[in-house]
Amino acid sequence: MPPRCWRRRGLLVEGTRPTETVGEACRIVLLTADPRAKVMIARRVARAWRAGRLAQIFDVAMPDDPARPATPALLPPRDMPRRSGGAKGRTALLHALAHIEFSAIDLAFDLVGRFGAGMPRPFIDDWMRVGAEEALHFALLDRRLRALGSHYGALPAHEGLWDAARDTRHDLAARLAVVPLVLEARGLDVTPQIIERLEKAGDHRSSRILARIARDEVRHVAAGMKWFQNRANLDDFNACETFQALVRAHFRGAIKPPFNDSARCEAGLTPEFYSALAD
Repeated sequence: MPPRCWRRRGLLVEGTRPTETVGEACRIVLLTADPRAKVMIARRVARAWRAGRLAQIFDVAMPDDPARPATPALLPPRDMPRRSGGAKGRTALLHALAHIEFSAIDLAFDLVGRFGAGMPRPFIDDWMRVGAEEALHFALLDRRLRALGSHYGALPAHEGLWDAARDTRHDLAARLAVVPLVLEARGLDVTPQIIERLEKAGDHRSSRILARIARDEVRHVAAGMKWFQNRANLDDFNACETFQALVRAHFRGAIKPPFNDSARCEAGLTPEFYSALAD
């Protein structure tokens, strides 16, 4: 586990030289495989940025793929086992959500490290905060799994989120369209039903964790919408039409209702963007 070791400027992580740039720090997050270490480093990097310890310099390339722990086994989505009902089914559901949040840590820091050059400081502010919150979400879910007698890695998972990142690695607008504005927005749609199911099962602790995550995810989708609109303004394209074209080009799945229109609208993602894409 990396020690809590800081210098006045920069971040010192075991096995590396002192890290003083945003690009280096993001790369370290992506190349950290151990889940607990990734959470700790992600949150330290975000704090270091807020404290002015990291220079707004992007001097290293982001890896094509992040480091991954030995478990969970990563399967194609079609090979994932069906979740059963009862306590085992709830544990499997929480494990799947933990894997989403674990992947989301890398997605946030890859967004900063890959696309941050030439972007204003508020872009980095927003996505550093998102990355730190995704790390907290994963930690909450992993802790809950352990309280239920399981842990992250005990069950298989799939890599659909990183597939989306890989497909959009050369285009910021496409990355924003697919990851926060499709995949994270889908979380806004399904989480209320999951919370209701957990409440009916008497798992109030898990439902409170998901309610906390849902509140944060509205802000994450809002950040995606803010910066997608920013690209539309700078590059002079129609935001709604381009969003739909990018989703059709880069998103492999279907955009399925029902939609949580109120949460989406709170994040600035209005139906004109996604209604024409609904399957």
